[in-house]
Amino acid sequence: MRPVRTVARSLLATIFVVQGWASFRAPAKLADRARPVTDRLEPAIRAVHPSLPTDAETLVRVNGAAQVLGGVLLATGRASRPAALLLAGSLVPTTLAGHAFWSVEDPQQRALQRIQFMKNMGLVGGLLLAAVDREGRPDLRWRAGHAAKTLRRARKHLRDSSPIPLRHR
Repeated sequence: MRPVRTVARSLLATIFVVQGWASFRAPAKLADRARPVTDRLEPAIRAVHPSLPTDAETLVRVNGAAQVLGGVLLATGRASRPAALLLAGSLVPTTLAGHAFWSVEDPQQRALQRIQFMKNMGLVGGLLLAAVDREGRPDLRWRAGHAAKTLRRARKHLRDSSPIPLRHR
């Protein structure tokens, strides 16, 4: 199953590396479309730290860098779960800025933007699946339960095989 996961992660990551690099290299092309979203994010950014940049071009560039980094990590399988969460988070403002179909008047353009919006939501779904994928390994809850069961068996075995009776507490 590992080769399938590797190919799937690489295919999922490709759009983020390519489009993220384009956004990072030329943020001015996307800044006007991003401005309504970045303007709404400005108070939250200022609340985190007043010296953080809030201009649209810089935020587009940061988002592009996050997508390149997340895409490379996802494709290579290094920190793929956090990378998938990073990509899902970066896709939300990208989708809101780039595919706000509800604000488009032309029916053809509205339909096209709706399709792009839904495609991005499908990517978010795939990224969320990648974020919870443990590659077949059991999760912490299962491992803790399994360890407890093993300890109970070992304790019972010691109690049953010990020449000296063990007390229950």
